[in-house]
Amino acid sequence: MIQLIIGVLLLVAFVGLAIYAFRGGNLMIGMLVMAIIWSALSIVGFYIIKDPTFVEANAKLIGTSFPDQLKAVFQSGPESWGPTLVNFIFGAWFGRVMLKTGIASKIIKLTVELGGDKPVVTSVLLSLVTTLVFTSMFGAGAVVAIGVIVFPILLSLGIPKKTALVEFMLSVGAGLYINPVIFSQYKMFFLDEAGNETVSYDSTYLKWGFIALGVQLLVAIIFTVIFSRKKKQVHAWSSPVPQNGGSKAVEPNRVPGIALITPFVPVVLAIGFKVPVILGFLIAGFFAMAVCGYMRTWKGTAETFNKTFYDGVIDTAPLMGFMLIIPMFNAASNLAVPYFQSLLGGFIPNSTLILAIAFAILAPLGLFRGPFTLAGAGAATLGILKSLNFSPHFLFGLMYAPTVTMNISCDITQSWIIWGINYTKTEPNNYLKSSAPTGWIITAILCAATFFIYG
Repeated sequence: MIQLIIGVLLLVAFVGLAIYAFRGGNLMIGMLVMAIIWSALSIVGFYIIKDPTFVEANAKLIGTSFPDQLKAVFQSGPESWGPTLVNFIFGAWFGRVMLKTGIASKIIKLTVELGGDKPVVTSVLLSLVTTLVFTSMFGAGAVVAIGVIVFPILLSLGIPKKTALVEFMLSVGAGLYINPVIFSQYKMFFLDEAGNETVSYDSTYLKWGFIALGVQLLVAIIFTVIFSRKKKQVHAWSSPVPQNGGSKAVEPNRVPGIALITPFVPVVLAIGFKVPVILGFLIAGFFAMAVCGYMRTWKGTAETFNKTFYDGVIDTAPLMGFMLIIPMFNAASNLAVPYFQSLLGGFIPNSTLILAIAFAILAPLGLFRGPFTLAGAGAATLGILKSLNFSPHFLFGLMYAPTVTMNISCDITQSWIIWGINYTKTEPNNYLKSSAPTGWIITAILCAATFFIYG
């Protein structure tokens, strides 16, 4: 009976976090408070529950000493995310190199020229290029820097500002499905009790990741084609655009052709040659600096490396604290698993088909940092689902789709979407009226794909 009461209290705390996140509360503080509440309730339960069945089933957790339980949550948890933080920093550095050298601007300019005087063709090509670029680039700074180039082009082609905003954000999100940096962040939610990875950036995941990329990109293109209108072009892309951070962009015409392969080098090295992600970023970054003339002197090389690295760290700084609190909550979720099994084991379906359908129907719960996004209250949802012994890849697909599509690509609580709304002067509600249904369709399709691949 006591385990049921504690289970209810844990669930009430979860609902409180969901409401708090929905109302725009600070998620870092929210996750920390939840980690404390869930840890406290779970540990107290281990000491006072005497039900022999419960004690026998959870002997390992109950037998762990109180200091070790606290260490697992508040020390070992954050320490386990060290590799993820390092990947983030190097990925953001690579994005800054792409901007500093002018490679990103050059790729986009060539794309526009290839589209000629056909607005829809040009916008489709821009969606494709944006997706490809963000398979390796990451960070709010990178999104903003690419956005200030792409948005004037789309608007000058006669694409309505709301349509342009939805198209661009969906294209960014599509690329993130196979971005190794983003993947390395969210795979950490799926560590087993021993701290080992249960999902990896390999063929098992990538066959789903490429499908997700293709589905989101295709829907973005269809959305753009349907809602575009023709307008006289003014070629707003013809002048170099200052990049975020105050430095001027390199004139795209000065970027050599060989440099255009740069954004695809890290992904190709990781997938095709099993090169470690960080080494892939280093190879691609220094290649870009070399061919674009930033390594002519030792001093110049050092200055460029230091400045881009500094800017990359600044880009990732807002996520650092959040990413160090998440593993505390994950570890606390492991302590809470026995109570959720007692409380919800008979209610949550054990059928992968029913669960996939439920996620498809309830996909909008990924908005506003809700219970279906790992960038919000979804960590608690995952903690419950992990107790039911579903396949890690199956759960990853179900949780990752609303995280990347509904939250990162469509939600007005996402920092770079807020920037895009302000930049294009689009009303948030009008944007959400288009982005949410479109993201819902994409997520539902990906839930079906998840069931057929992993279910």
